[in-house]
Amino acid sequence: MDSPAAVVALSALAHPGRLEVFRRLVQAGPEGLAAGEIARCTGSLPNTLSTNLALLSAAGLVTSRRDGRSIIYAAGYGRMRELLGFLMEDCCGGHPEICASLTDLTERAACDADTCA
Repeated sequence: MDSPAAVVALSALAHPGRLEVFRRLVQAGPEGLAAGEIARCTGSLPNTLSTNLALLSAAGLVTSRRDGRSIIYAAGYGRMRELLGFLMEDCCGGHPEICASLTDLTERAACDADTCA
């Protein structure tokens, strides 16, 4: 991931409502959630939720698919891993013990996402 793409992704997450939606979708797993369920879980108004999902989607952090009359949204786990990797890429300046727990967490998250994605 390059810096401009990271800025877009971080900007999309830099809002309490969008961050809450994204975290809810990460928790939901690859099966995702219908827009109505996201609105109920987060207390979002439909137009606000639509805008938040559009911004997250434009950043690659959310995917969508149609299922009958519903649109199902899911976290973009690949993009999430790219962003985390970008943030940790040059971590620690030669002192890997500083980021060791973060690296372990990221590796576990990648393994979990790979088994569900």
